[in-house]
Amino acid sequence: MSKITRTEAEWRERLTPEQFRITRESGTEMPFSGVYCDTKSDGIYNCLCCGQALFDSQTKYDSGSGWPSFFEPIAEGVVSTKEDNSLGMSRIEILCSKCDAHLGHVFPDGPHPTGLRYCMNSGSLELSDREEQGGC
Repeated sequence: MSKITRTEAEWRERLTPEQFRITRESGTEMPFSGVYCDTKSDGIYNCLCCGQALFDSQTKYDSGSGWPSFFEPIAEGVVSTKEDNSLGMSRIEILCSKCDAHLGHVFPDGPHPTGLRYCMNSGSLELSDREEQGGC
């Protein structure tokens, strides 16, 4: 898999100001405000910036956190992690491994089988039909 790199200007052309703030500046949407917070639709959640498949809706669950939450990525290597010590907290940031878009954070308080909660911003995701993904 080759990395996608674009200039700040190129990203700004492709994204809305809110999408840019979230994905390129590590922003966070307000809890319970994202379009996918309560979505129960079947499909695949892709990176809004590059289209890489990230999460299957079958791993989505209601964490009560106010953000779409998943217990595991769709495949190994589709997300990368980075230590995030901003805002006076120590967290693990989740990035798209293909374009380095900020997606959200992962926490060790999720359900079985992984015990992880991938807490994502709706503004970094795009839900597509399973058939569009080649039957994933």
